[in-house]
Amino acid sequence: MSAPVLDTLLVANRGEIACRVMRTAKALGLTTVAVHSATDRDARHSREADIRVDLGGSKAADSYLQIDKLIAAAQASGAQAIHPGYGFLSENAGFARAIEAAGLIFLGPPASAIDAMGSKSAAKALMETAGVPLVPGYHGEAQDLETFRNAAERIGYPVLLKATAGGGGKGMKVVEEVSQLAEALASAQREAQSSFGDSRMLVEKYLLKPRHVEIQVFADQHGNCLYLNERDCSIQRRHQKVVEEAPAPGLSPELRKAMGEAAVRAAQAIGYVGAGTVEFLLDARGEFFFMEMNTRLQVEHPVTEAITGLDLVAWQIRVARGEALPISQEQVPLRGHAIEVRLYAEDPANDFLPATGHLELYRESAAGPGRRVDSGVEEGDSVSPFYDPMLGKLIAWGEDREQARLRLLSMLDEFVIGGLKTNLAFLRRIIAHPAFAEAQLDTGFIPRYQEQLLPAASELGTDFWQAAAHAFNQSQPQRTRSDDPDSPWSAVNGWRNGLPAQISLHLSCAGQDQAISLGARTTAFDLQGEHLRIEQQGLRREHRAIRRGDTLYLHWQGDTHGITAHDPITAAAASHSQQGGLTAPMNGSIVRVLVSPGQSVEAGAQLVVLEAMKMEHSIRAPQAGIIKALYCQEGEMVSEGSALVELE
Repeated sequence: MSAPVLDTLLVANRGEIACRVMRTAKALGLTTVAVHSATDRDARHSREADIRVDLGGSKAADSYLQIDKLIAAAQASGAQAIHPGYGFLSENAGFARAIEAAGLIFLGPPASAIDAMGSKSAAKALMETAGVPLVPGYHGEAQDLETFRNAAERIGYPVLLKATAGGGGKGMKVVEEVSQLAEALASAQREAQSSFGDSRMLVEKYLLKPRHVEIQVFADQHGNCLYLNERDCSIQRRHQKVVEEAPAPGLSPELRKAMGEAAVRAAQAIGYVGAGTVEFLLDARGEFFFMEMNTRLQVEHPVTEAITGLDLVAWQIRVARGEALPISQEQVPLRGHAIEVRLYAEDPANDFLPATGHLELYRESAAGPGRRVDSGVEEGDSVSPFYDPMLGKLIAWGEDREQARLRLLSMLDEFVIGGLKTNLAFLRRIIAHPAFAEAQLDTGFIPRYQEQLLPAASELGTDFWQAAAHAFNQSQPQRTRSDDPDSPWSAVNGWRNGLPAQISLHLSCAGQDQAISLGARTTAFDLQGEHLRIEQQGLRREHRAIRRGDTLYLHWQGDTHGITAHDPITAAAASHSQQGGLTAPMNGSIVRVLVSPGQSVEAGAQLVVLEAMKMEHSIRAPQAGIIKALYCQEGEMVSEGSALVELE
């Protein structure tokens, strides 16, 4: 039987994974096809494709989740194959079957394998039959509150609610006690229905201090299957991975082999083909428990590529063409160490709420040996509320873990973003933390070191304001009058007739403002291009300082600060708006309104539920009071800062 023709590939996804898949496809000589929503018409993945197809709509449900539109796009563009990326329809068996029925190639496993592992409940039952140890839990069909209450009592609190068809932390809630169960279950079911079209849940024991270790498996159409070592993905927030590394620190060769062989058995048991990941929870005693299998390429696949030197997307394409795996298990390389961090548009100081807005400034780390950035945005792009807020990934490789860690720190220091909130500084604090340097990893890492990783906002110091003022002043246009450019009165250098030069500035940054006088000084500040050089007593340091319109972005102590001239009218208006009402923390849609005008509520009561970027966010009463007015209704789209509830 001849190999199928595969010279044009459609990527049924967006963002960094679409760009990454197309990069390899182009390197192999394939024509690439992007699909995009109306919102993503000018997104980076659309710009980089050879052909692009408009799906219309804004929400994923109206665009990237429309199977008929995706298949029609493939047929119209001449694509013989579809790569699903991750998220969206990547683990949807119906999508795989529809692609096959249309005579196209799905760059993923058979639909039967997706069915077997796509439901966490069914997968756990399968693993139990295969003798793989499971975490205690309930994975049954009954979905009523009483069933979950009884199961949780039997398992013992704390418990973890998980969407059976879920992933990426969506539809997942930790429940500490029985009083929290009803609200958590209802919220998790809504998230699951919204994200996956399936509200079914399972519940399992929430293990304390577990490590999240996963095995990358790969299988071809000839019965060959192997594991490509493992990854540690223990550092998570909101049950979503933030840092991933390979290999897992401290794993013995014997344990790696045992977990790898178990993962291969799991894949072979369901006739798996292509790239997949078997995820385990690993406790301190070296016992591992099956958690789930992701029947797709993972976000964190670059660290596996870094330690093996393999291109997993190229393998996916070759396996889809009917080729056999090019190496055996004994030939799988394992060299050095790699660490990846996920860069998100979000506000770590505000419970990691997703952020939306315009990327006024976006500068990636320099490329080089052991340095890789997979991103889906460029400067000038916008981040919408309709999709996952991940901007990209930074991956560093080294001969050992410490070299990879230091290289990643350097990359994080070079990265500069302005215009919206990101987790860039938060990532740097994780990688620089002594416990991370010593590989003390488990899923409780972020809560345990929260004070160091998420420090309370502090007053910006004198050194910062002086640097900000000099950079702000030097980055301004140096002439203000075009009719008389040689006049000293048109200069903004602080010239005063017969007196020392002096400039006074009043600046704002991060809700703080400061008046600064730039007169005689012992420290030299020199802005050269985008670098502010500060020299004092023979010691010189450099800081990135980039002007965008009225804003100066200054990189200072691991964070990028946006600095503007102080506007007392705007500041007064902002202060006034903060005093009244409860506002939307981000752009999104109202999914539930739980109160009505005149109703009395207790402190902490849930008032409104907002959905943004596939996650639910509760608006709660900051203190007891009476609902004076409602300014939103269910199904309505609201903008960040919009008044939702007035509490008296």
